[in-house]
Amino acid sequence: MSILTYVAVVALALVLALYNYVRIPGNMPKNIPSVPIYISLIGLWSAMGQDEIYDRWLRQPLEKYGAVKIWFAGRWNVLVTRPDLLTDMMRNEDIYAKAGSQKKIPWSVISSLVGDNIINSHGDDWKLYTSVMKPGMQKTNFDSRPLLEKSRVFVGLLLKEQDEAGQTGSVLVNPLIQRFAIAAMGESFLDIDFQCLEKPGMRIEVLQSIIKRTIFKPLFFNFPALDRYPMIFPSRRRAFEIMKEFEDLLFTLVKNRPRKFSNKEPVEPKDELLIHMMERALEQGKIDETQFRANLKITFLTAHENTQQLLNSMFWQLGKDQTVQDKLRAEVLGTRTVNPTSEVLNSLPYLTSVICELLRVYPPVSQLINRVALKTARLGGVIEIPKGTFVGWNAPAVQSNEQVWGPTARQFIPERWGDQPDEIMAKSRRETVKGNYIAFNSHTRKCLGQGYALLEMKMVLFELVRRVKWSVDPEYKLKLTSGGILAPLMCRVNLQKLDDQTDDGKER
Repeated sequence: MSILTYVAVVALALVLALYNYVRIPGNMPKNIPSVPIYISLIGLWSAMGQDEIYDRWLRQPLEKYGAVKIWFAGRWNVLVTRPDLLTDMMRNEDIYAKAGSQKKIPWSVISSLVGDNIINSHGDDWKLYTSVMKPGMQKTNFDSRPLLEKSRVFVGLLLKEQDEAGQTGSVLVNPLIQRFAIAAMGESFLDIDFQCLEKPGMRIEVLQSIIKRTIFKPLFFNFPALDRYPMIFPSRRRAFEIMKEFEDLLFTLVKNRPRKFSNKEPVEPKDELLIHMMERALEQGKIDETQFRANLKITFLTAHENTQQLLNSMFWQLGKDQTVQDKLRAEVLGTRTVNPTSEVLNSLPYLTSVICELLRVYPPVSQLINRVALKTARLGGVIEIPKGTFVGWNAPAVQSNEQVWGPTARQFIPERWGDQPDEIMAKSRRETVKGNYIAFNSHTRKCLGQGYALLEMKMVLFELVRRVKWSVDPEYKLKLTSGGILAPLMCRVNLQKLDDQTDDGKER
C-alpha cells in the first residue's frame, strides 16, 4: 500500500468516526427540529453573545415547537422551553433523573471540579446530601450582619476605585463583585472570612477566574471526550491540576479556619451554619471525605457564582435605567435606617420586585442539561424521549417568550410583579410552579439557597443605592457571555458618592 493510499484510508476512517460521533441518533424524537451543530460550535470562531445566538437561530424553533434537539457536551440532547413540557420534566424526577457531569462525562475536567453533589445527584445519594445540607441552606434566621458588613466594604472599595479613576474614568465592576460574592458566601455558609475583599489577590479567589476561563473553552466544552487525552493536550493536564489545587486549598482553608479553633464552646443549634452540619456528618460517618469535598466545592461555586453574575447584570440594567434606580433609592431612603435587618429588607416591595425582574430577564444559570431519561417516556404526552437521552432547559427562552409573559416579555418592568411583598413572592411561586419562571429551577429540585440569595441581593442593593448613584460608561457596549452563565462581559460604570452618607455607612 502506497503512502498516499494509507493516508487516504486513515483520513476516511477519521471522517467516518467523526460523522458517527456527531450524527443525530435515529431514535431521537422526530416531531421537533434539530439545531445545526455549527450553532453549538459557534464559540470556536465567534464572540457572539448568547442573546444574539438565541435570537438569530433558536428563538423561532423553540417558540414554535417548545423543544429542539441540540448538541451539547459531546452528545445530542433535548432542550425544552415550553412551560407545560418543563413542568412535566421537573415534576417527574423518577423518569427524568438528575445526572450531572459526574454521570454524563465522568472523565472530564468539569466533572473533576464538581464531583457527585447535592445538585446533580439522584436517588439515595441526593436524599443523603439533602438530609445533611438542607437545614443549613434553608435557614430562616440567617444572620444578616455579616452581609451588611461585607456590603459596606464592597461599596467603599467601589468608591475608592472611582476616586483613583478620576471623574472621567470608570470602574470595571466584575473583579470587585467576585471578591464580594466569595466573601459573603464564606461568612454565611462556611464560617470563614476568606478576606477576599480586604486583600486582593487571595489565591482562592484568583483560582475562580482561572476556573471559569478553563471550563468554558468552546472546543473542550463541546467535545469533552478530548479531556480523556491530557497527554496530548497540555492545557487540559493543567486544567486538571487547577481543579485539584482549588479542591485542596478550599478543604484546607475550611478545615483550619481560625473560628473553628477559637470557639471554646460548641456552636448553638440556632447558630449552626451549613459547614457545621457537613462536618458533623463527616465525623459521624454519614458521608465520606470524597462526598464532603464535592459538596463543599459545589456550595462554594454556586453560592457565589449566581450572585456574582446577577450583580453584573444589575449594574448594567440599573446603570442604564436611572428611573428604576431612583425609584429604588427613594424606597430605601424612606426606611430611614442604615442598618437594615432581614425584616426591613423583606418589607420593601420595589426592592423585591426589582430582584425578581433581574432574575427573569438575566437568569444567571441560563441553560442546564443535567437530566437523563431512565426509561422511554412521552414528555408532555407529545414528545417521545428515548431511554438514556439527556434533557434540559433554557431559562431566558421561557422567560422572554411573549406567549408566556405577554408583549412586554423582553422589557425590564419590575412593576409586573405587584406592589406588596407577599403578593410579589406569591406570584414568583405561582409562575415557578407553572414552569414560566425557572431562575431557581422548580418542584422537588428547586434551589435550596433561594432564600439566602434573595437576602444577599437585597442587602447589597440596599447599601448600593443608599450610598451611590451610578451610570454605565458611555463607551461600554453590552456584550453578554457566549454560553454557560449569563451576564454582561466587562461592564464598566461611573459611580457618584451621595452626599448625605459617609463611607462607613453611618449617618452624619
